[in-house]
Amino acid sequence: MHRFFAPDIATTLTLPEEESRHCVRVLRLIEGDEIEVIDGSGTLYRCRIALAHAKHCGVEILSHKACPPHWGAKIMIAVAPTKNLDRIEWMAEKCTEMGIDRITPLLCRHSERKVLKNERLHKILVAAMKQSLKAQLPQLDELTPIGDIIGEKCDSQRFIAYCDESLPRDERRSLAQVYDPSRDAVVMIGPEGDFDPAEVEAALKAGFVPVTLGDSRLRTETAAIMAVATMHTIKLRQ
Repeated sequence: MHRFFAPDIATTLTLPEEESRHCVRVLRLIEGDEIEVIDGSGTLYRCRIALAHAKHCGVEILSHKACPPHWGAKIMIAVAPTKNLDRIEWMAEKCTEMGIDRITPLLCRHSERKVLKNERLHKILVAAMKQSLKAQLPQLDELTPIGDIIGEKCDSQRFIAYCDESLPRDERRSLAQVYDPSRDAVVMIGPEGDFDPAEVEAALKAGFVPVTLGDSRLRTETAAIMAVATMHTIKLRQ
């Protein structure tokens, strides 16, 4: 069954214009056809098309059910966007497919990209959510100074991953060893040039746990995906 995204479907009973166009013009669905609609907040609706209009496709809700994230505790990645925008888009897509609750683009001292427009990235998250049969859209933050994340008050486990040999390394432990899947978690991933030593020091003083993602030197986007995959793997082993 075809699946569409409409955050206000419960009140408007109408698909957004882009989804309506895809439903009626591309897929050529007609009145009476049944579709699935997700609101991005964790609810799946089974609907019947009542008005096959290419700009505002109207539906009748037949049933609905809650579809909470299968991974339980919340997963957040705070990652510095790469200079090559395609790479950060690919990262966001794959993390959404696996399952993630929040993506925060980080602005660091060594950041290669200091401006990020979220409109296209949001569309990629929506497509990945639908493709992977999820009903919850990850929260996508605006580009955020690292100091704001370090100073954010929360009860989550907080980790910082880095590979610069000049930074403290003896205290680092494998993320797989220290991650507790029963608790919310935040993992910070630095830019291509890694975190500045002062940023690492501030994070450690704030309670972030230094972690490693393995012996290989990973690209920024690969490290973020590795972190999410590691947390999901630990969860599956429970």
